[in-house]
Amino acid sequence: MSLGYIKTNALNHKTVHIVGKLPLAPMHCDERKYLIDGLQLITIMEKTSSDSLPLTVNSSEKHETVCIFGTGDFGRSLGLKMLQCGYSIVFGSRNPHMSSLLPSGAEVLSYSEAAQKSDVIIITVHREHYDFLTELIEVLNGKILVDVSNNLKINQYPESNAEYLAQLVPGARVVKAFNTISAWALQSGALDASRQVFVCGNDSKAKQRVMDIVRTLGLTPLDQGSLMAAKEIENYPLQLFPLWKFPFYLSAVLCAFLFFYCVIREVIYPYVHEKKDSTFRMAISIPNRVFPIAALTLLALVYLPGVIAAILQLYRGTKYRRFPDWLDHWMLCRKQLGLIALGFAFLHVIYTLVIPIRYYVRWMSRNMTITQATTKKENPFSTSTAWLNDSYISLGILGFFLFVLLGITSLPSVSNTVNWREFRFVQSKLGYLTLILCTAHTLVYGGKRFLSPSILRWYLPSAYVIALIIPCTVLVSKFILILPCIDRTLTRIRQGWERNSKSSKSALNGKTDI
Repeated sequence: MSLGYIKTNALNHKTVHIVGKLPLAPMHCDERKYLIDGLQLITIMEKTSSDSLPLTVNSSEKHETVCIFGTGDFGRSLGLKMLQCGYSIVFGSRNPHMSSLLPSGAEVLSYSEAAQKSDVIIITVHREHYDFLTELIEVLNGKILVDVSNNLKINQYPESNAEYLAQLVPGARVVKAFNTISAWALQSGALDASRQVFVCGNDSKAKQRVMDIVRTLGLTPLDQGSLMAAKEIENYPLQLFPLWKFPFYLSAVLCAFLFFYCVIREVIYPYVHEKKDSTFRMAISIPNRVFPIAALTLLALVYLPGVIAAILQLYRGTKYRRFPDWLDHWMLCRKQLGLIALGFAFLHVIYTLVIPIRYYVRWMSRNMTITQATTKKENPFSTSTAWLNDSYISLGILGFFLFVLLGITSLPSVSNTVNWREFRFVQSKLGYLTLILCTAHTLVYGGKRFLSPSILRWYLPSAYVIALIIPCTVLVSKFILILPCIDRTLTRIRQGWERNSKSSKSALNGKTDI
């Protein structure tokens, strides 16, 4: 089949398409068509183009026959989708006369008869029922077998289902695909969240054939290499938020600790000393302390592993030694920690906005007004108090704005549109600025009360004092690391320099190790 290419004439800004011996495809632009010698089509479009794009249409691929072993939910859904895309479908069943609810236009035969109709056979049965394939070894010799099965548990078997299938039918070319697509998604067409299809196999031609089918169905194939990758592909649908477990457990433990700490100070202590019932604070007042403290602490924990990693590299004098596993996993979970922190910040904002409509607040305001009216006493205006109040609110607003900006840039749809320098600027520079603003918000909120013994209850400081420990540690450590004398050494290490390396010693002796 000959190919056609788009050629651009930059002088007259007209694009000329020359296609030789190609079936005419429907045109979607305002074009003028001229037929030359009955073989060539010249199209002139009023559009500038500088690229050469191949115009190939192979409609015969869409009319090939594909065999599907199994008439379950996934097999029927996949068959219907392929019928809609122009394929001819033949189902293989152990009881072809009892099969029902199959899409119209599909043919149902026995396994042996169906296998002879196509070179591509999609196996939509569970691994436990692969035994019948051993009876079809001769028929399946040279065929492309597409394994779509998943297991019930991660690493349930020593080998993957696709490798097991290749052992049962050694003459077939096994390809792993479609195991990340659900039957419901195929039926409803809701493929936005699962449009990617992982494909792996030892035969490159068979793998390419399956990837062409995936593209025809409107999905995106991702080549994962040989069949050795099938085990990882089969484990992928069974994972339940693997990078979210540590941040979730850490957040839960942190919130529980802060909640009970505040309950001891604000509920149990007043009841023991004053016989005062303050349990109503557990509904809004205490959560509105827990959520901002958790948000600030988790935000600091996002940047703490980077500081620890820098200190380790400075101590070791090299970047070529692996970080400890706990630090490596911690660094991989930083995005999740930040998103959970942003969620707590949103809760803090919502809880703060409902403060004026609380019964307790309205009662306190009414009582204070009546007391001032009856005693004829006025509270003088305090400029310093007004400054502190407005400052911590302003710092909180700015910090929350940058916090939201960090969350938006972490979205894949946004992060994919920026380059590495832009992404690093937002997540690192603006991230530390967010941490500074939020920490300053807490410091100004505390004001002079940090040094006041009156805030101690059973020698326990206020919760916001605890909230400042990790953020202040991170900020002070980062300030030390960005000092020119330290930052210069750290930059050299990250560029490959080693403090005590054999190569550096050889270079001093006029020798270079290879």
